[in-house]
Amino acid sequence: MTKLTVNGQVVEAQAPADTPLLYVLRNELDVKSPQFGCGMAQCGACSVLLDGQEVRACITPLSAVAGKEVTTLEGLPARWAQSTQAQEDELHPVQQAWIEQQVPQCGFCQSGMMIKSVELLEQNPTPSDDEIKAALTTSGPSPHLCRCGSYQAILEGVQHASALISQKESES
Repeated sequence: MTKLTVNGQVVEAQAPADTPLLYVLRNELDVKSPQFGCGMAQCGACSVLLDGQEVRACITPLSAVAGKEVTTLEGLPARWAQSTQAQEDELHPVQQAWIEQQVPQCGFCQSGMMIKSVELLEQNPTPSDDEIKAALTTSGPSPHLCRCGSYQAILEGVQHASALISQKESES
């Protein structure tokens, strides 16, 4: 049995220690936002935050997350509320931006794209276009891939999320 925190809740996973975190999240803990894309950490669809840093859940063994905090798309509102005066049911600015900008087409990669965008915006709330592109393509184990090719919409979504963060910070 492995203890970890998922989206603010301490849980005990029953799976063997070498089980990929993605399988534990989806099959045992019923957390469905991380997707199985390639199984080799090459697409980013399975991305989650592990103690605030993006990792690919398809290759991260359960043993590597023992005692750590895992945040998925479902946990972003609570993460946002912890760092601001936001209500726990208020969407994270990245989630809100994705809705307002109508970023996804099929949506398969979007959880990973949003997770990576949250990591970026927590480190740099006002990134340039080049910094956004670098975060999604050259930082981490491999580029985040979008089957639909909605990269421009994703870039605009991150820019809009940055503006929402700035707006919310100036209001508080």
